[in-house]
Amino acid sequence: MGKVILKLDNVSYRYDDAEADDYVLKDINYSFETGKVYAIKGKSGSGKSTLLNLLGGLDTLTDGKIYLGKKDFSSFTEKEKREYKASFCGFIFQDYKLIDELTVKENIALSLELISDEEEKEKRIDEILKEVDLVGYENRYPKELSGGQKQRVAIARALIKKPKFVLCDEPTGNLDQKTSKQILDLLKRISKDCLVFMVSHDE
Repeated sequence: MGKVILKLDNVSYRYDDAEADDYVLKDINYSFETGKVYAIKGKSGSGKSTLLNLLGGLDTLTDGKIYLGKKDFSSFTEKEKREYKASFCGFIFQDYKLIDELTVKENIALSLELISDEEEKEKRIDEILKEVDLVGYENRYPKELSGGQKQRVAIARALIKKPKFVLCDEPTGNLDQKTSKQILDLLKRISKDCLVFMVSHDE
């Protein structure tokens, strides 16, 4: 068994302008372990992305608690929340969210703003390019890449800061079946070093 690093305790969420009993998520309890990929499946509007936003610190719980190890996330200071989003978790989206004017290398380097040592940055970028099979593509721009290659850049950008867990929102939604399998195999491989969450409506 892996080590439990994330626990949901009666987690609930509703939008600020919703009725008192109109919850997007209600009384969710679960413990997540390292070394696994967790797939969260559901139809559109079922709260999948909302759950990711809560885990990533982008939204605030209505009720319940989220524990990182033994620490209650709601007890974090604003500085701790910023550091958490900057280094503890990585995000991967369906539409890649790459910057068209930047090269592959420059897009990946955006996640290393907190590191001032240029030699360390170069070392990490070289390592992650090998990990996601993008060696030789570092000076290309997003418009010169296939969908699968763009998603690999997005994965590299998320992983290069060595997060504890990675949040994937429909990461294969824009990809064909063959490329989707390659991306899923890559996510499974990286789960050995971090906790991977993936939401999808696709079986």
